[in-house]
Amino acid sequence: MKKVEKSITFAGRKLTLLTGYLARQASGSVLASYGETVVLVTVVSAPLAKELDYFPLSVDYQERLYAGGRIKGSRWIKREGKPTDEEILASRLIDRSIRPLFSKYYTGREVQVIATVLSVDLENSPEVLAALAASAAISISPIPWEGPVGVVRVGRKDGKFVINPTSEDSDLDLIVSSTKDAVVMIEAGAKEVPEDDIVSAISFAKDESQKLIDFILDFQKDVGAKKEELVKPTQDKKLENEIEKMVSGKIESVVKSEIDIEGGRSNEYSELIAAVSEKMPDVEVTKIVAILDKIKKEYIRKLILSGKRIDGRKLDEIRPISAEVGILPRTHGSAIFNRGQTQALTVTTLGAPSEELFLESAEGEETKRYIHHYSFPPFSTGETGKVGSPSRREIGHGALAERALSAVIPSSDEFPYTIRVVTEILGSNGSTSMAATCGSTLSLMDAGVPIKAPVAGIAMGLVAESKEKYAILTDIIGLEDFNGDMDFKIAGTKAGVTAMQLDVKTLKLTMPMIKDAVYQAKQARDKILEVMLNTIEEPRKSVSAHAPKIKMIKIPVDKIGELIGPGGRVIKRLISETGAIIDVDDDGTVSISGMRDEDVQNAYDRISAMVREPKAGEIFEGEVVRIQPFGAFVEILPGKEGLVHVSDMSMDFVKDPRMVVSVGDKVTVRVKEIDEMGRINLSMLLDPASDALKEKRQSGGLGAHREKRYVGRRFDKARGVGPRSRDNQSKGGPHFPTSRLMDDSDR
Repeated sequence: MKKVEKSITFAGRKLTLLTGYLARQASGSVLASYGETVVLVTVVSAPLAKELDYFPLSVDYQERLYAGGRIKGSRWIKREGKPTDEEILASRLIDRSIRPLFSKYYTGREVQVIATVLSVDLENSPEVLAALAASAAISISPIPWEGPVGVVRVGRKDGKFVINPTSEDSDLDLIVSSTKDAVVMIEAGAKEVPEDDIVSAISFAKDESQKLIDFILDFQKDVGAKKEELVKPTQDKKLENEIEKMVSGKIESVVKSEIDIEGGRSNEYSELIAAVSEKMPDVEVTKIVAILDKIKKEYIRKLILSGKRIDGRKLDEIRPISAEVGILPRTHGSAIFNRGQTQALTVTTLGAPSEELFLESAEGEETKRYIHHYSFPPFSTGETGKVGSPSRREIGHGALAERALSAVIPSSDEFPYTIRVVTEILGSNGSTSMAATCGSTLSLMDAGVPIKAPVAGIAMGLVAESKEKYAILTDIIGLEDFNGDMDFKIAGTKAGVTAMQLDVKTLKLTMPMIKDAVYQAKQARDKILEVMLNTIEEPRKSVSAHAPKIKMIKIPVDKIGELIGPGGRVIKRLISETGAIIDVDDDGTVSISGMRDEDVQNAYDRISAMVREPKAGEIFEGEVVRIQPFGAFVEILPGKEGLVHVSDMSMDFVKDPRMVVSVGDKVTVRVKEIDEMGRINLSMLLDPASDALKEKRQSGGLGAHREKRYVGRRFDKARGVGPRSRDNQSKGGPHFPTSRLMDDSDR
């Protein structure tokens, strides 16, 4: 493939597509750069050993840590391992953007798309660039495709929509993939954005993406790659008519037997297939099944377009809903949400701030304190299967439910807990991710998490014959999903949307259809919220007795070292003595957690006292920690000592401080002053008036000679120095030629 490079300016930054330079043996290869973010995307089509009845497309997005100049933080493992959740979510985003544009007849080859992030600049989104590069790589490959698609991210700042924003200061994070005529993928998180604004943002994104589509078409023309000719299988109309006559009047019964089934075939349908096969022994079973599936699909779609649904509901009607909270006795919060055959058990666990999730990527390190995990066991659809690590679908559904609630989770200042929510899907027939969203709201409220507003979610479907003739379905079941054209999940509060996810199987989705779906979903959400609030009206006033208790305190940054102590000795002693868990952040935020209120309060009080700065005039109950000839040192706060000089122990002369106090004694002291060097001078004379009285004595009255303070060696007759003895009292007063007045060095 020849080397071709093309660039445009998009949203104020240079976007470049380059091919024929790297990975030249791939069916299609594009090196895309936007700003200083660089992604290599390759696509390869390889023959399969046998044809499948589905399109075998796989998409892998991989982010190398070197892209951000980083080495893996693990001490033992430096190589990137299995895909992170974020990489899987990016893979799904690309997959959902490109899959609808492949022909259903292209089943004899496996197609693999690999996106490798080579450089990130912390401003331009690598996953959006990867999706755009995938569109370009498939477009210039020989693979038959109905693309390209344009992929843009939309934010909102100061009330105005922004394409591919470089900052996260926005109440909207919307990614839209679209062709010239239709939207094919939506992924969004929002902070209760009204429906009018959501529709406007999607329309804005679709309009802006047209520039990218034109750019890729020009790039494709310059490359000049030829597409494979797609061979469509010939339809045997005669055979179809024969089978249709044979099953006439039986399809309705078959469809009704599958209403409560998420996937697979009912026994009645299997029996019908067997009966037709028996009458047509010369026809391959796979061909018979394909024709019966087509007949069944056409019946379902015609029924819906006539205004009826296969389960008897109206187009905008929700299945029966019920909810319960406080299901499990030892968990911190639990709830069950039922909608038709779909059932979700959601459990909330509260933990200390130190238990937050640590994330590492090429763009840096971050932590996450609200986490949602989703589990979809095979029994939820009445099937058997493998149980183990989560599938990509489970990771995607969990992330959607997490995003739906993120906008209403209280800040760490309001609620200083790490919050983990786990949804166990116990029954599935349509939109388990939205059931997980509703169950999460109930479980969080049951756990006493003060969410800003309850969130509900609903899945919307579509059957479209043309731009004019279509039907929007509220709360789709599995059968409507498999035979319909759209799965549009929309979550939000009464005030607005918090999350959206759109998958389509058609290229007929227009803006009027999207608008109808968004507003119809709003009506459904309000009804679901009524049921939820009848179950639990507001978050519980306190957390469960089985949840840890947490208190936060902010200390000056220059006190962090004092709290931790040399080698961590101080904080380790506090943890050992109080039984609480203590975590300190670099900004001075200290979190104290424990299972007992008294342990947490004890640690809180001790830390508060430790960082407290005493003031002159304050009275403390302290402990004598050591004694010197000139006075006693008293610990008035944890780690804070002050000196009580002998002259401040009594109004009378004190010859030896040990005559007044001993190490370990509890004494009440007053802070006289804190000198310019930060040293604390204490007095056991609690009345401040005593200071003035002593000053008067020292200035000449009231036996001032008894207040003079000397510190010297013990009496030594040979040297003639030492305290006054009875023998030299008669010689006319004290005589200390080598004694010295106490100075600061004695302290």
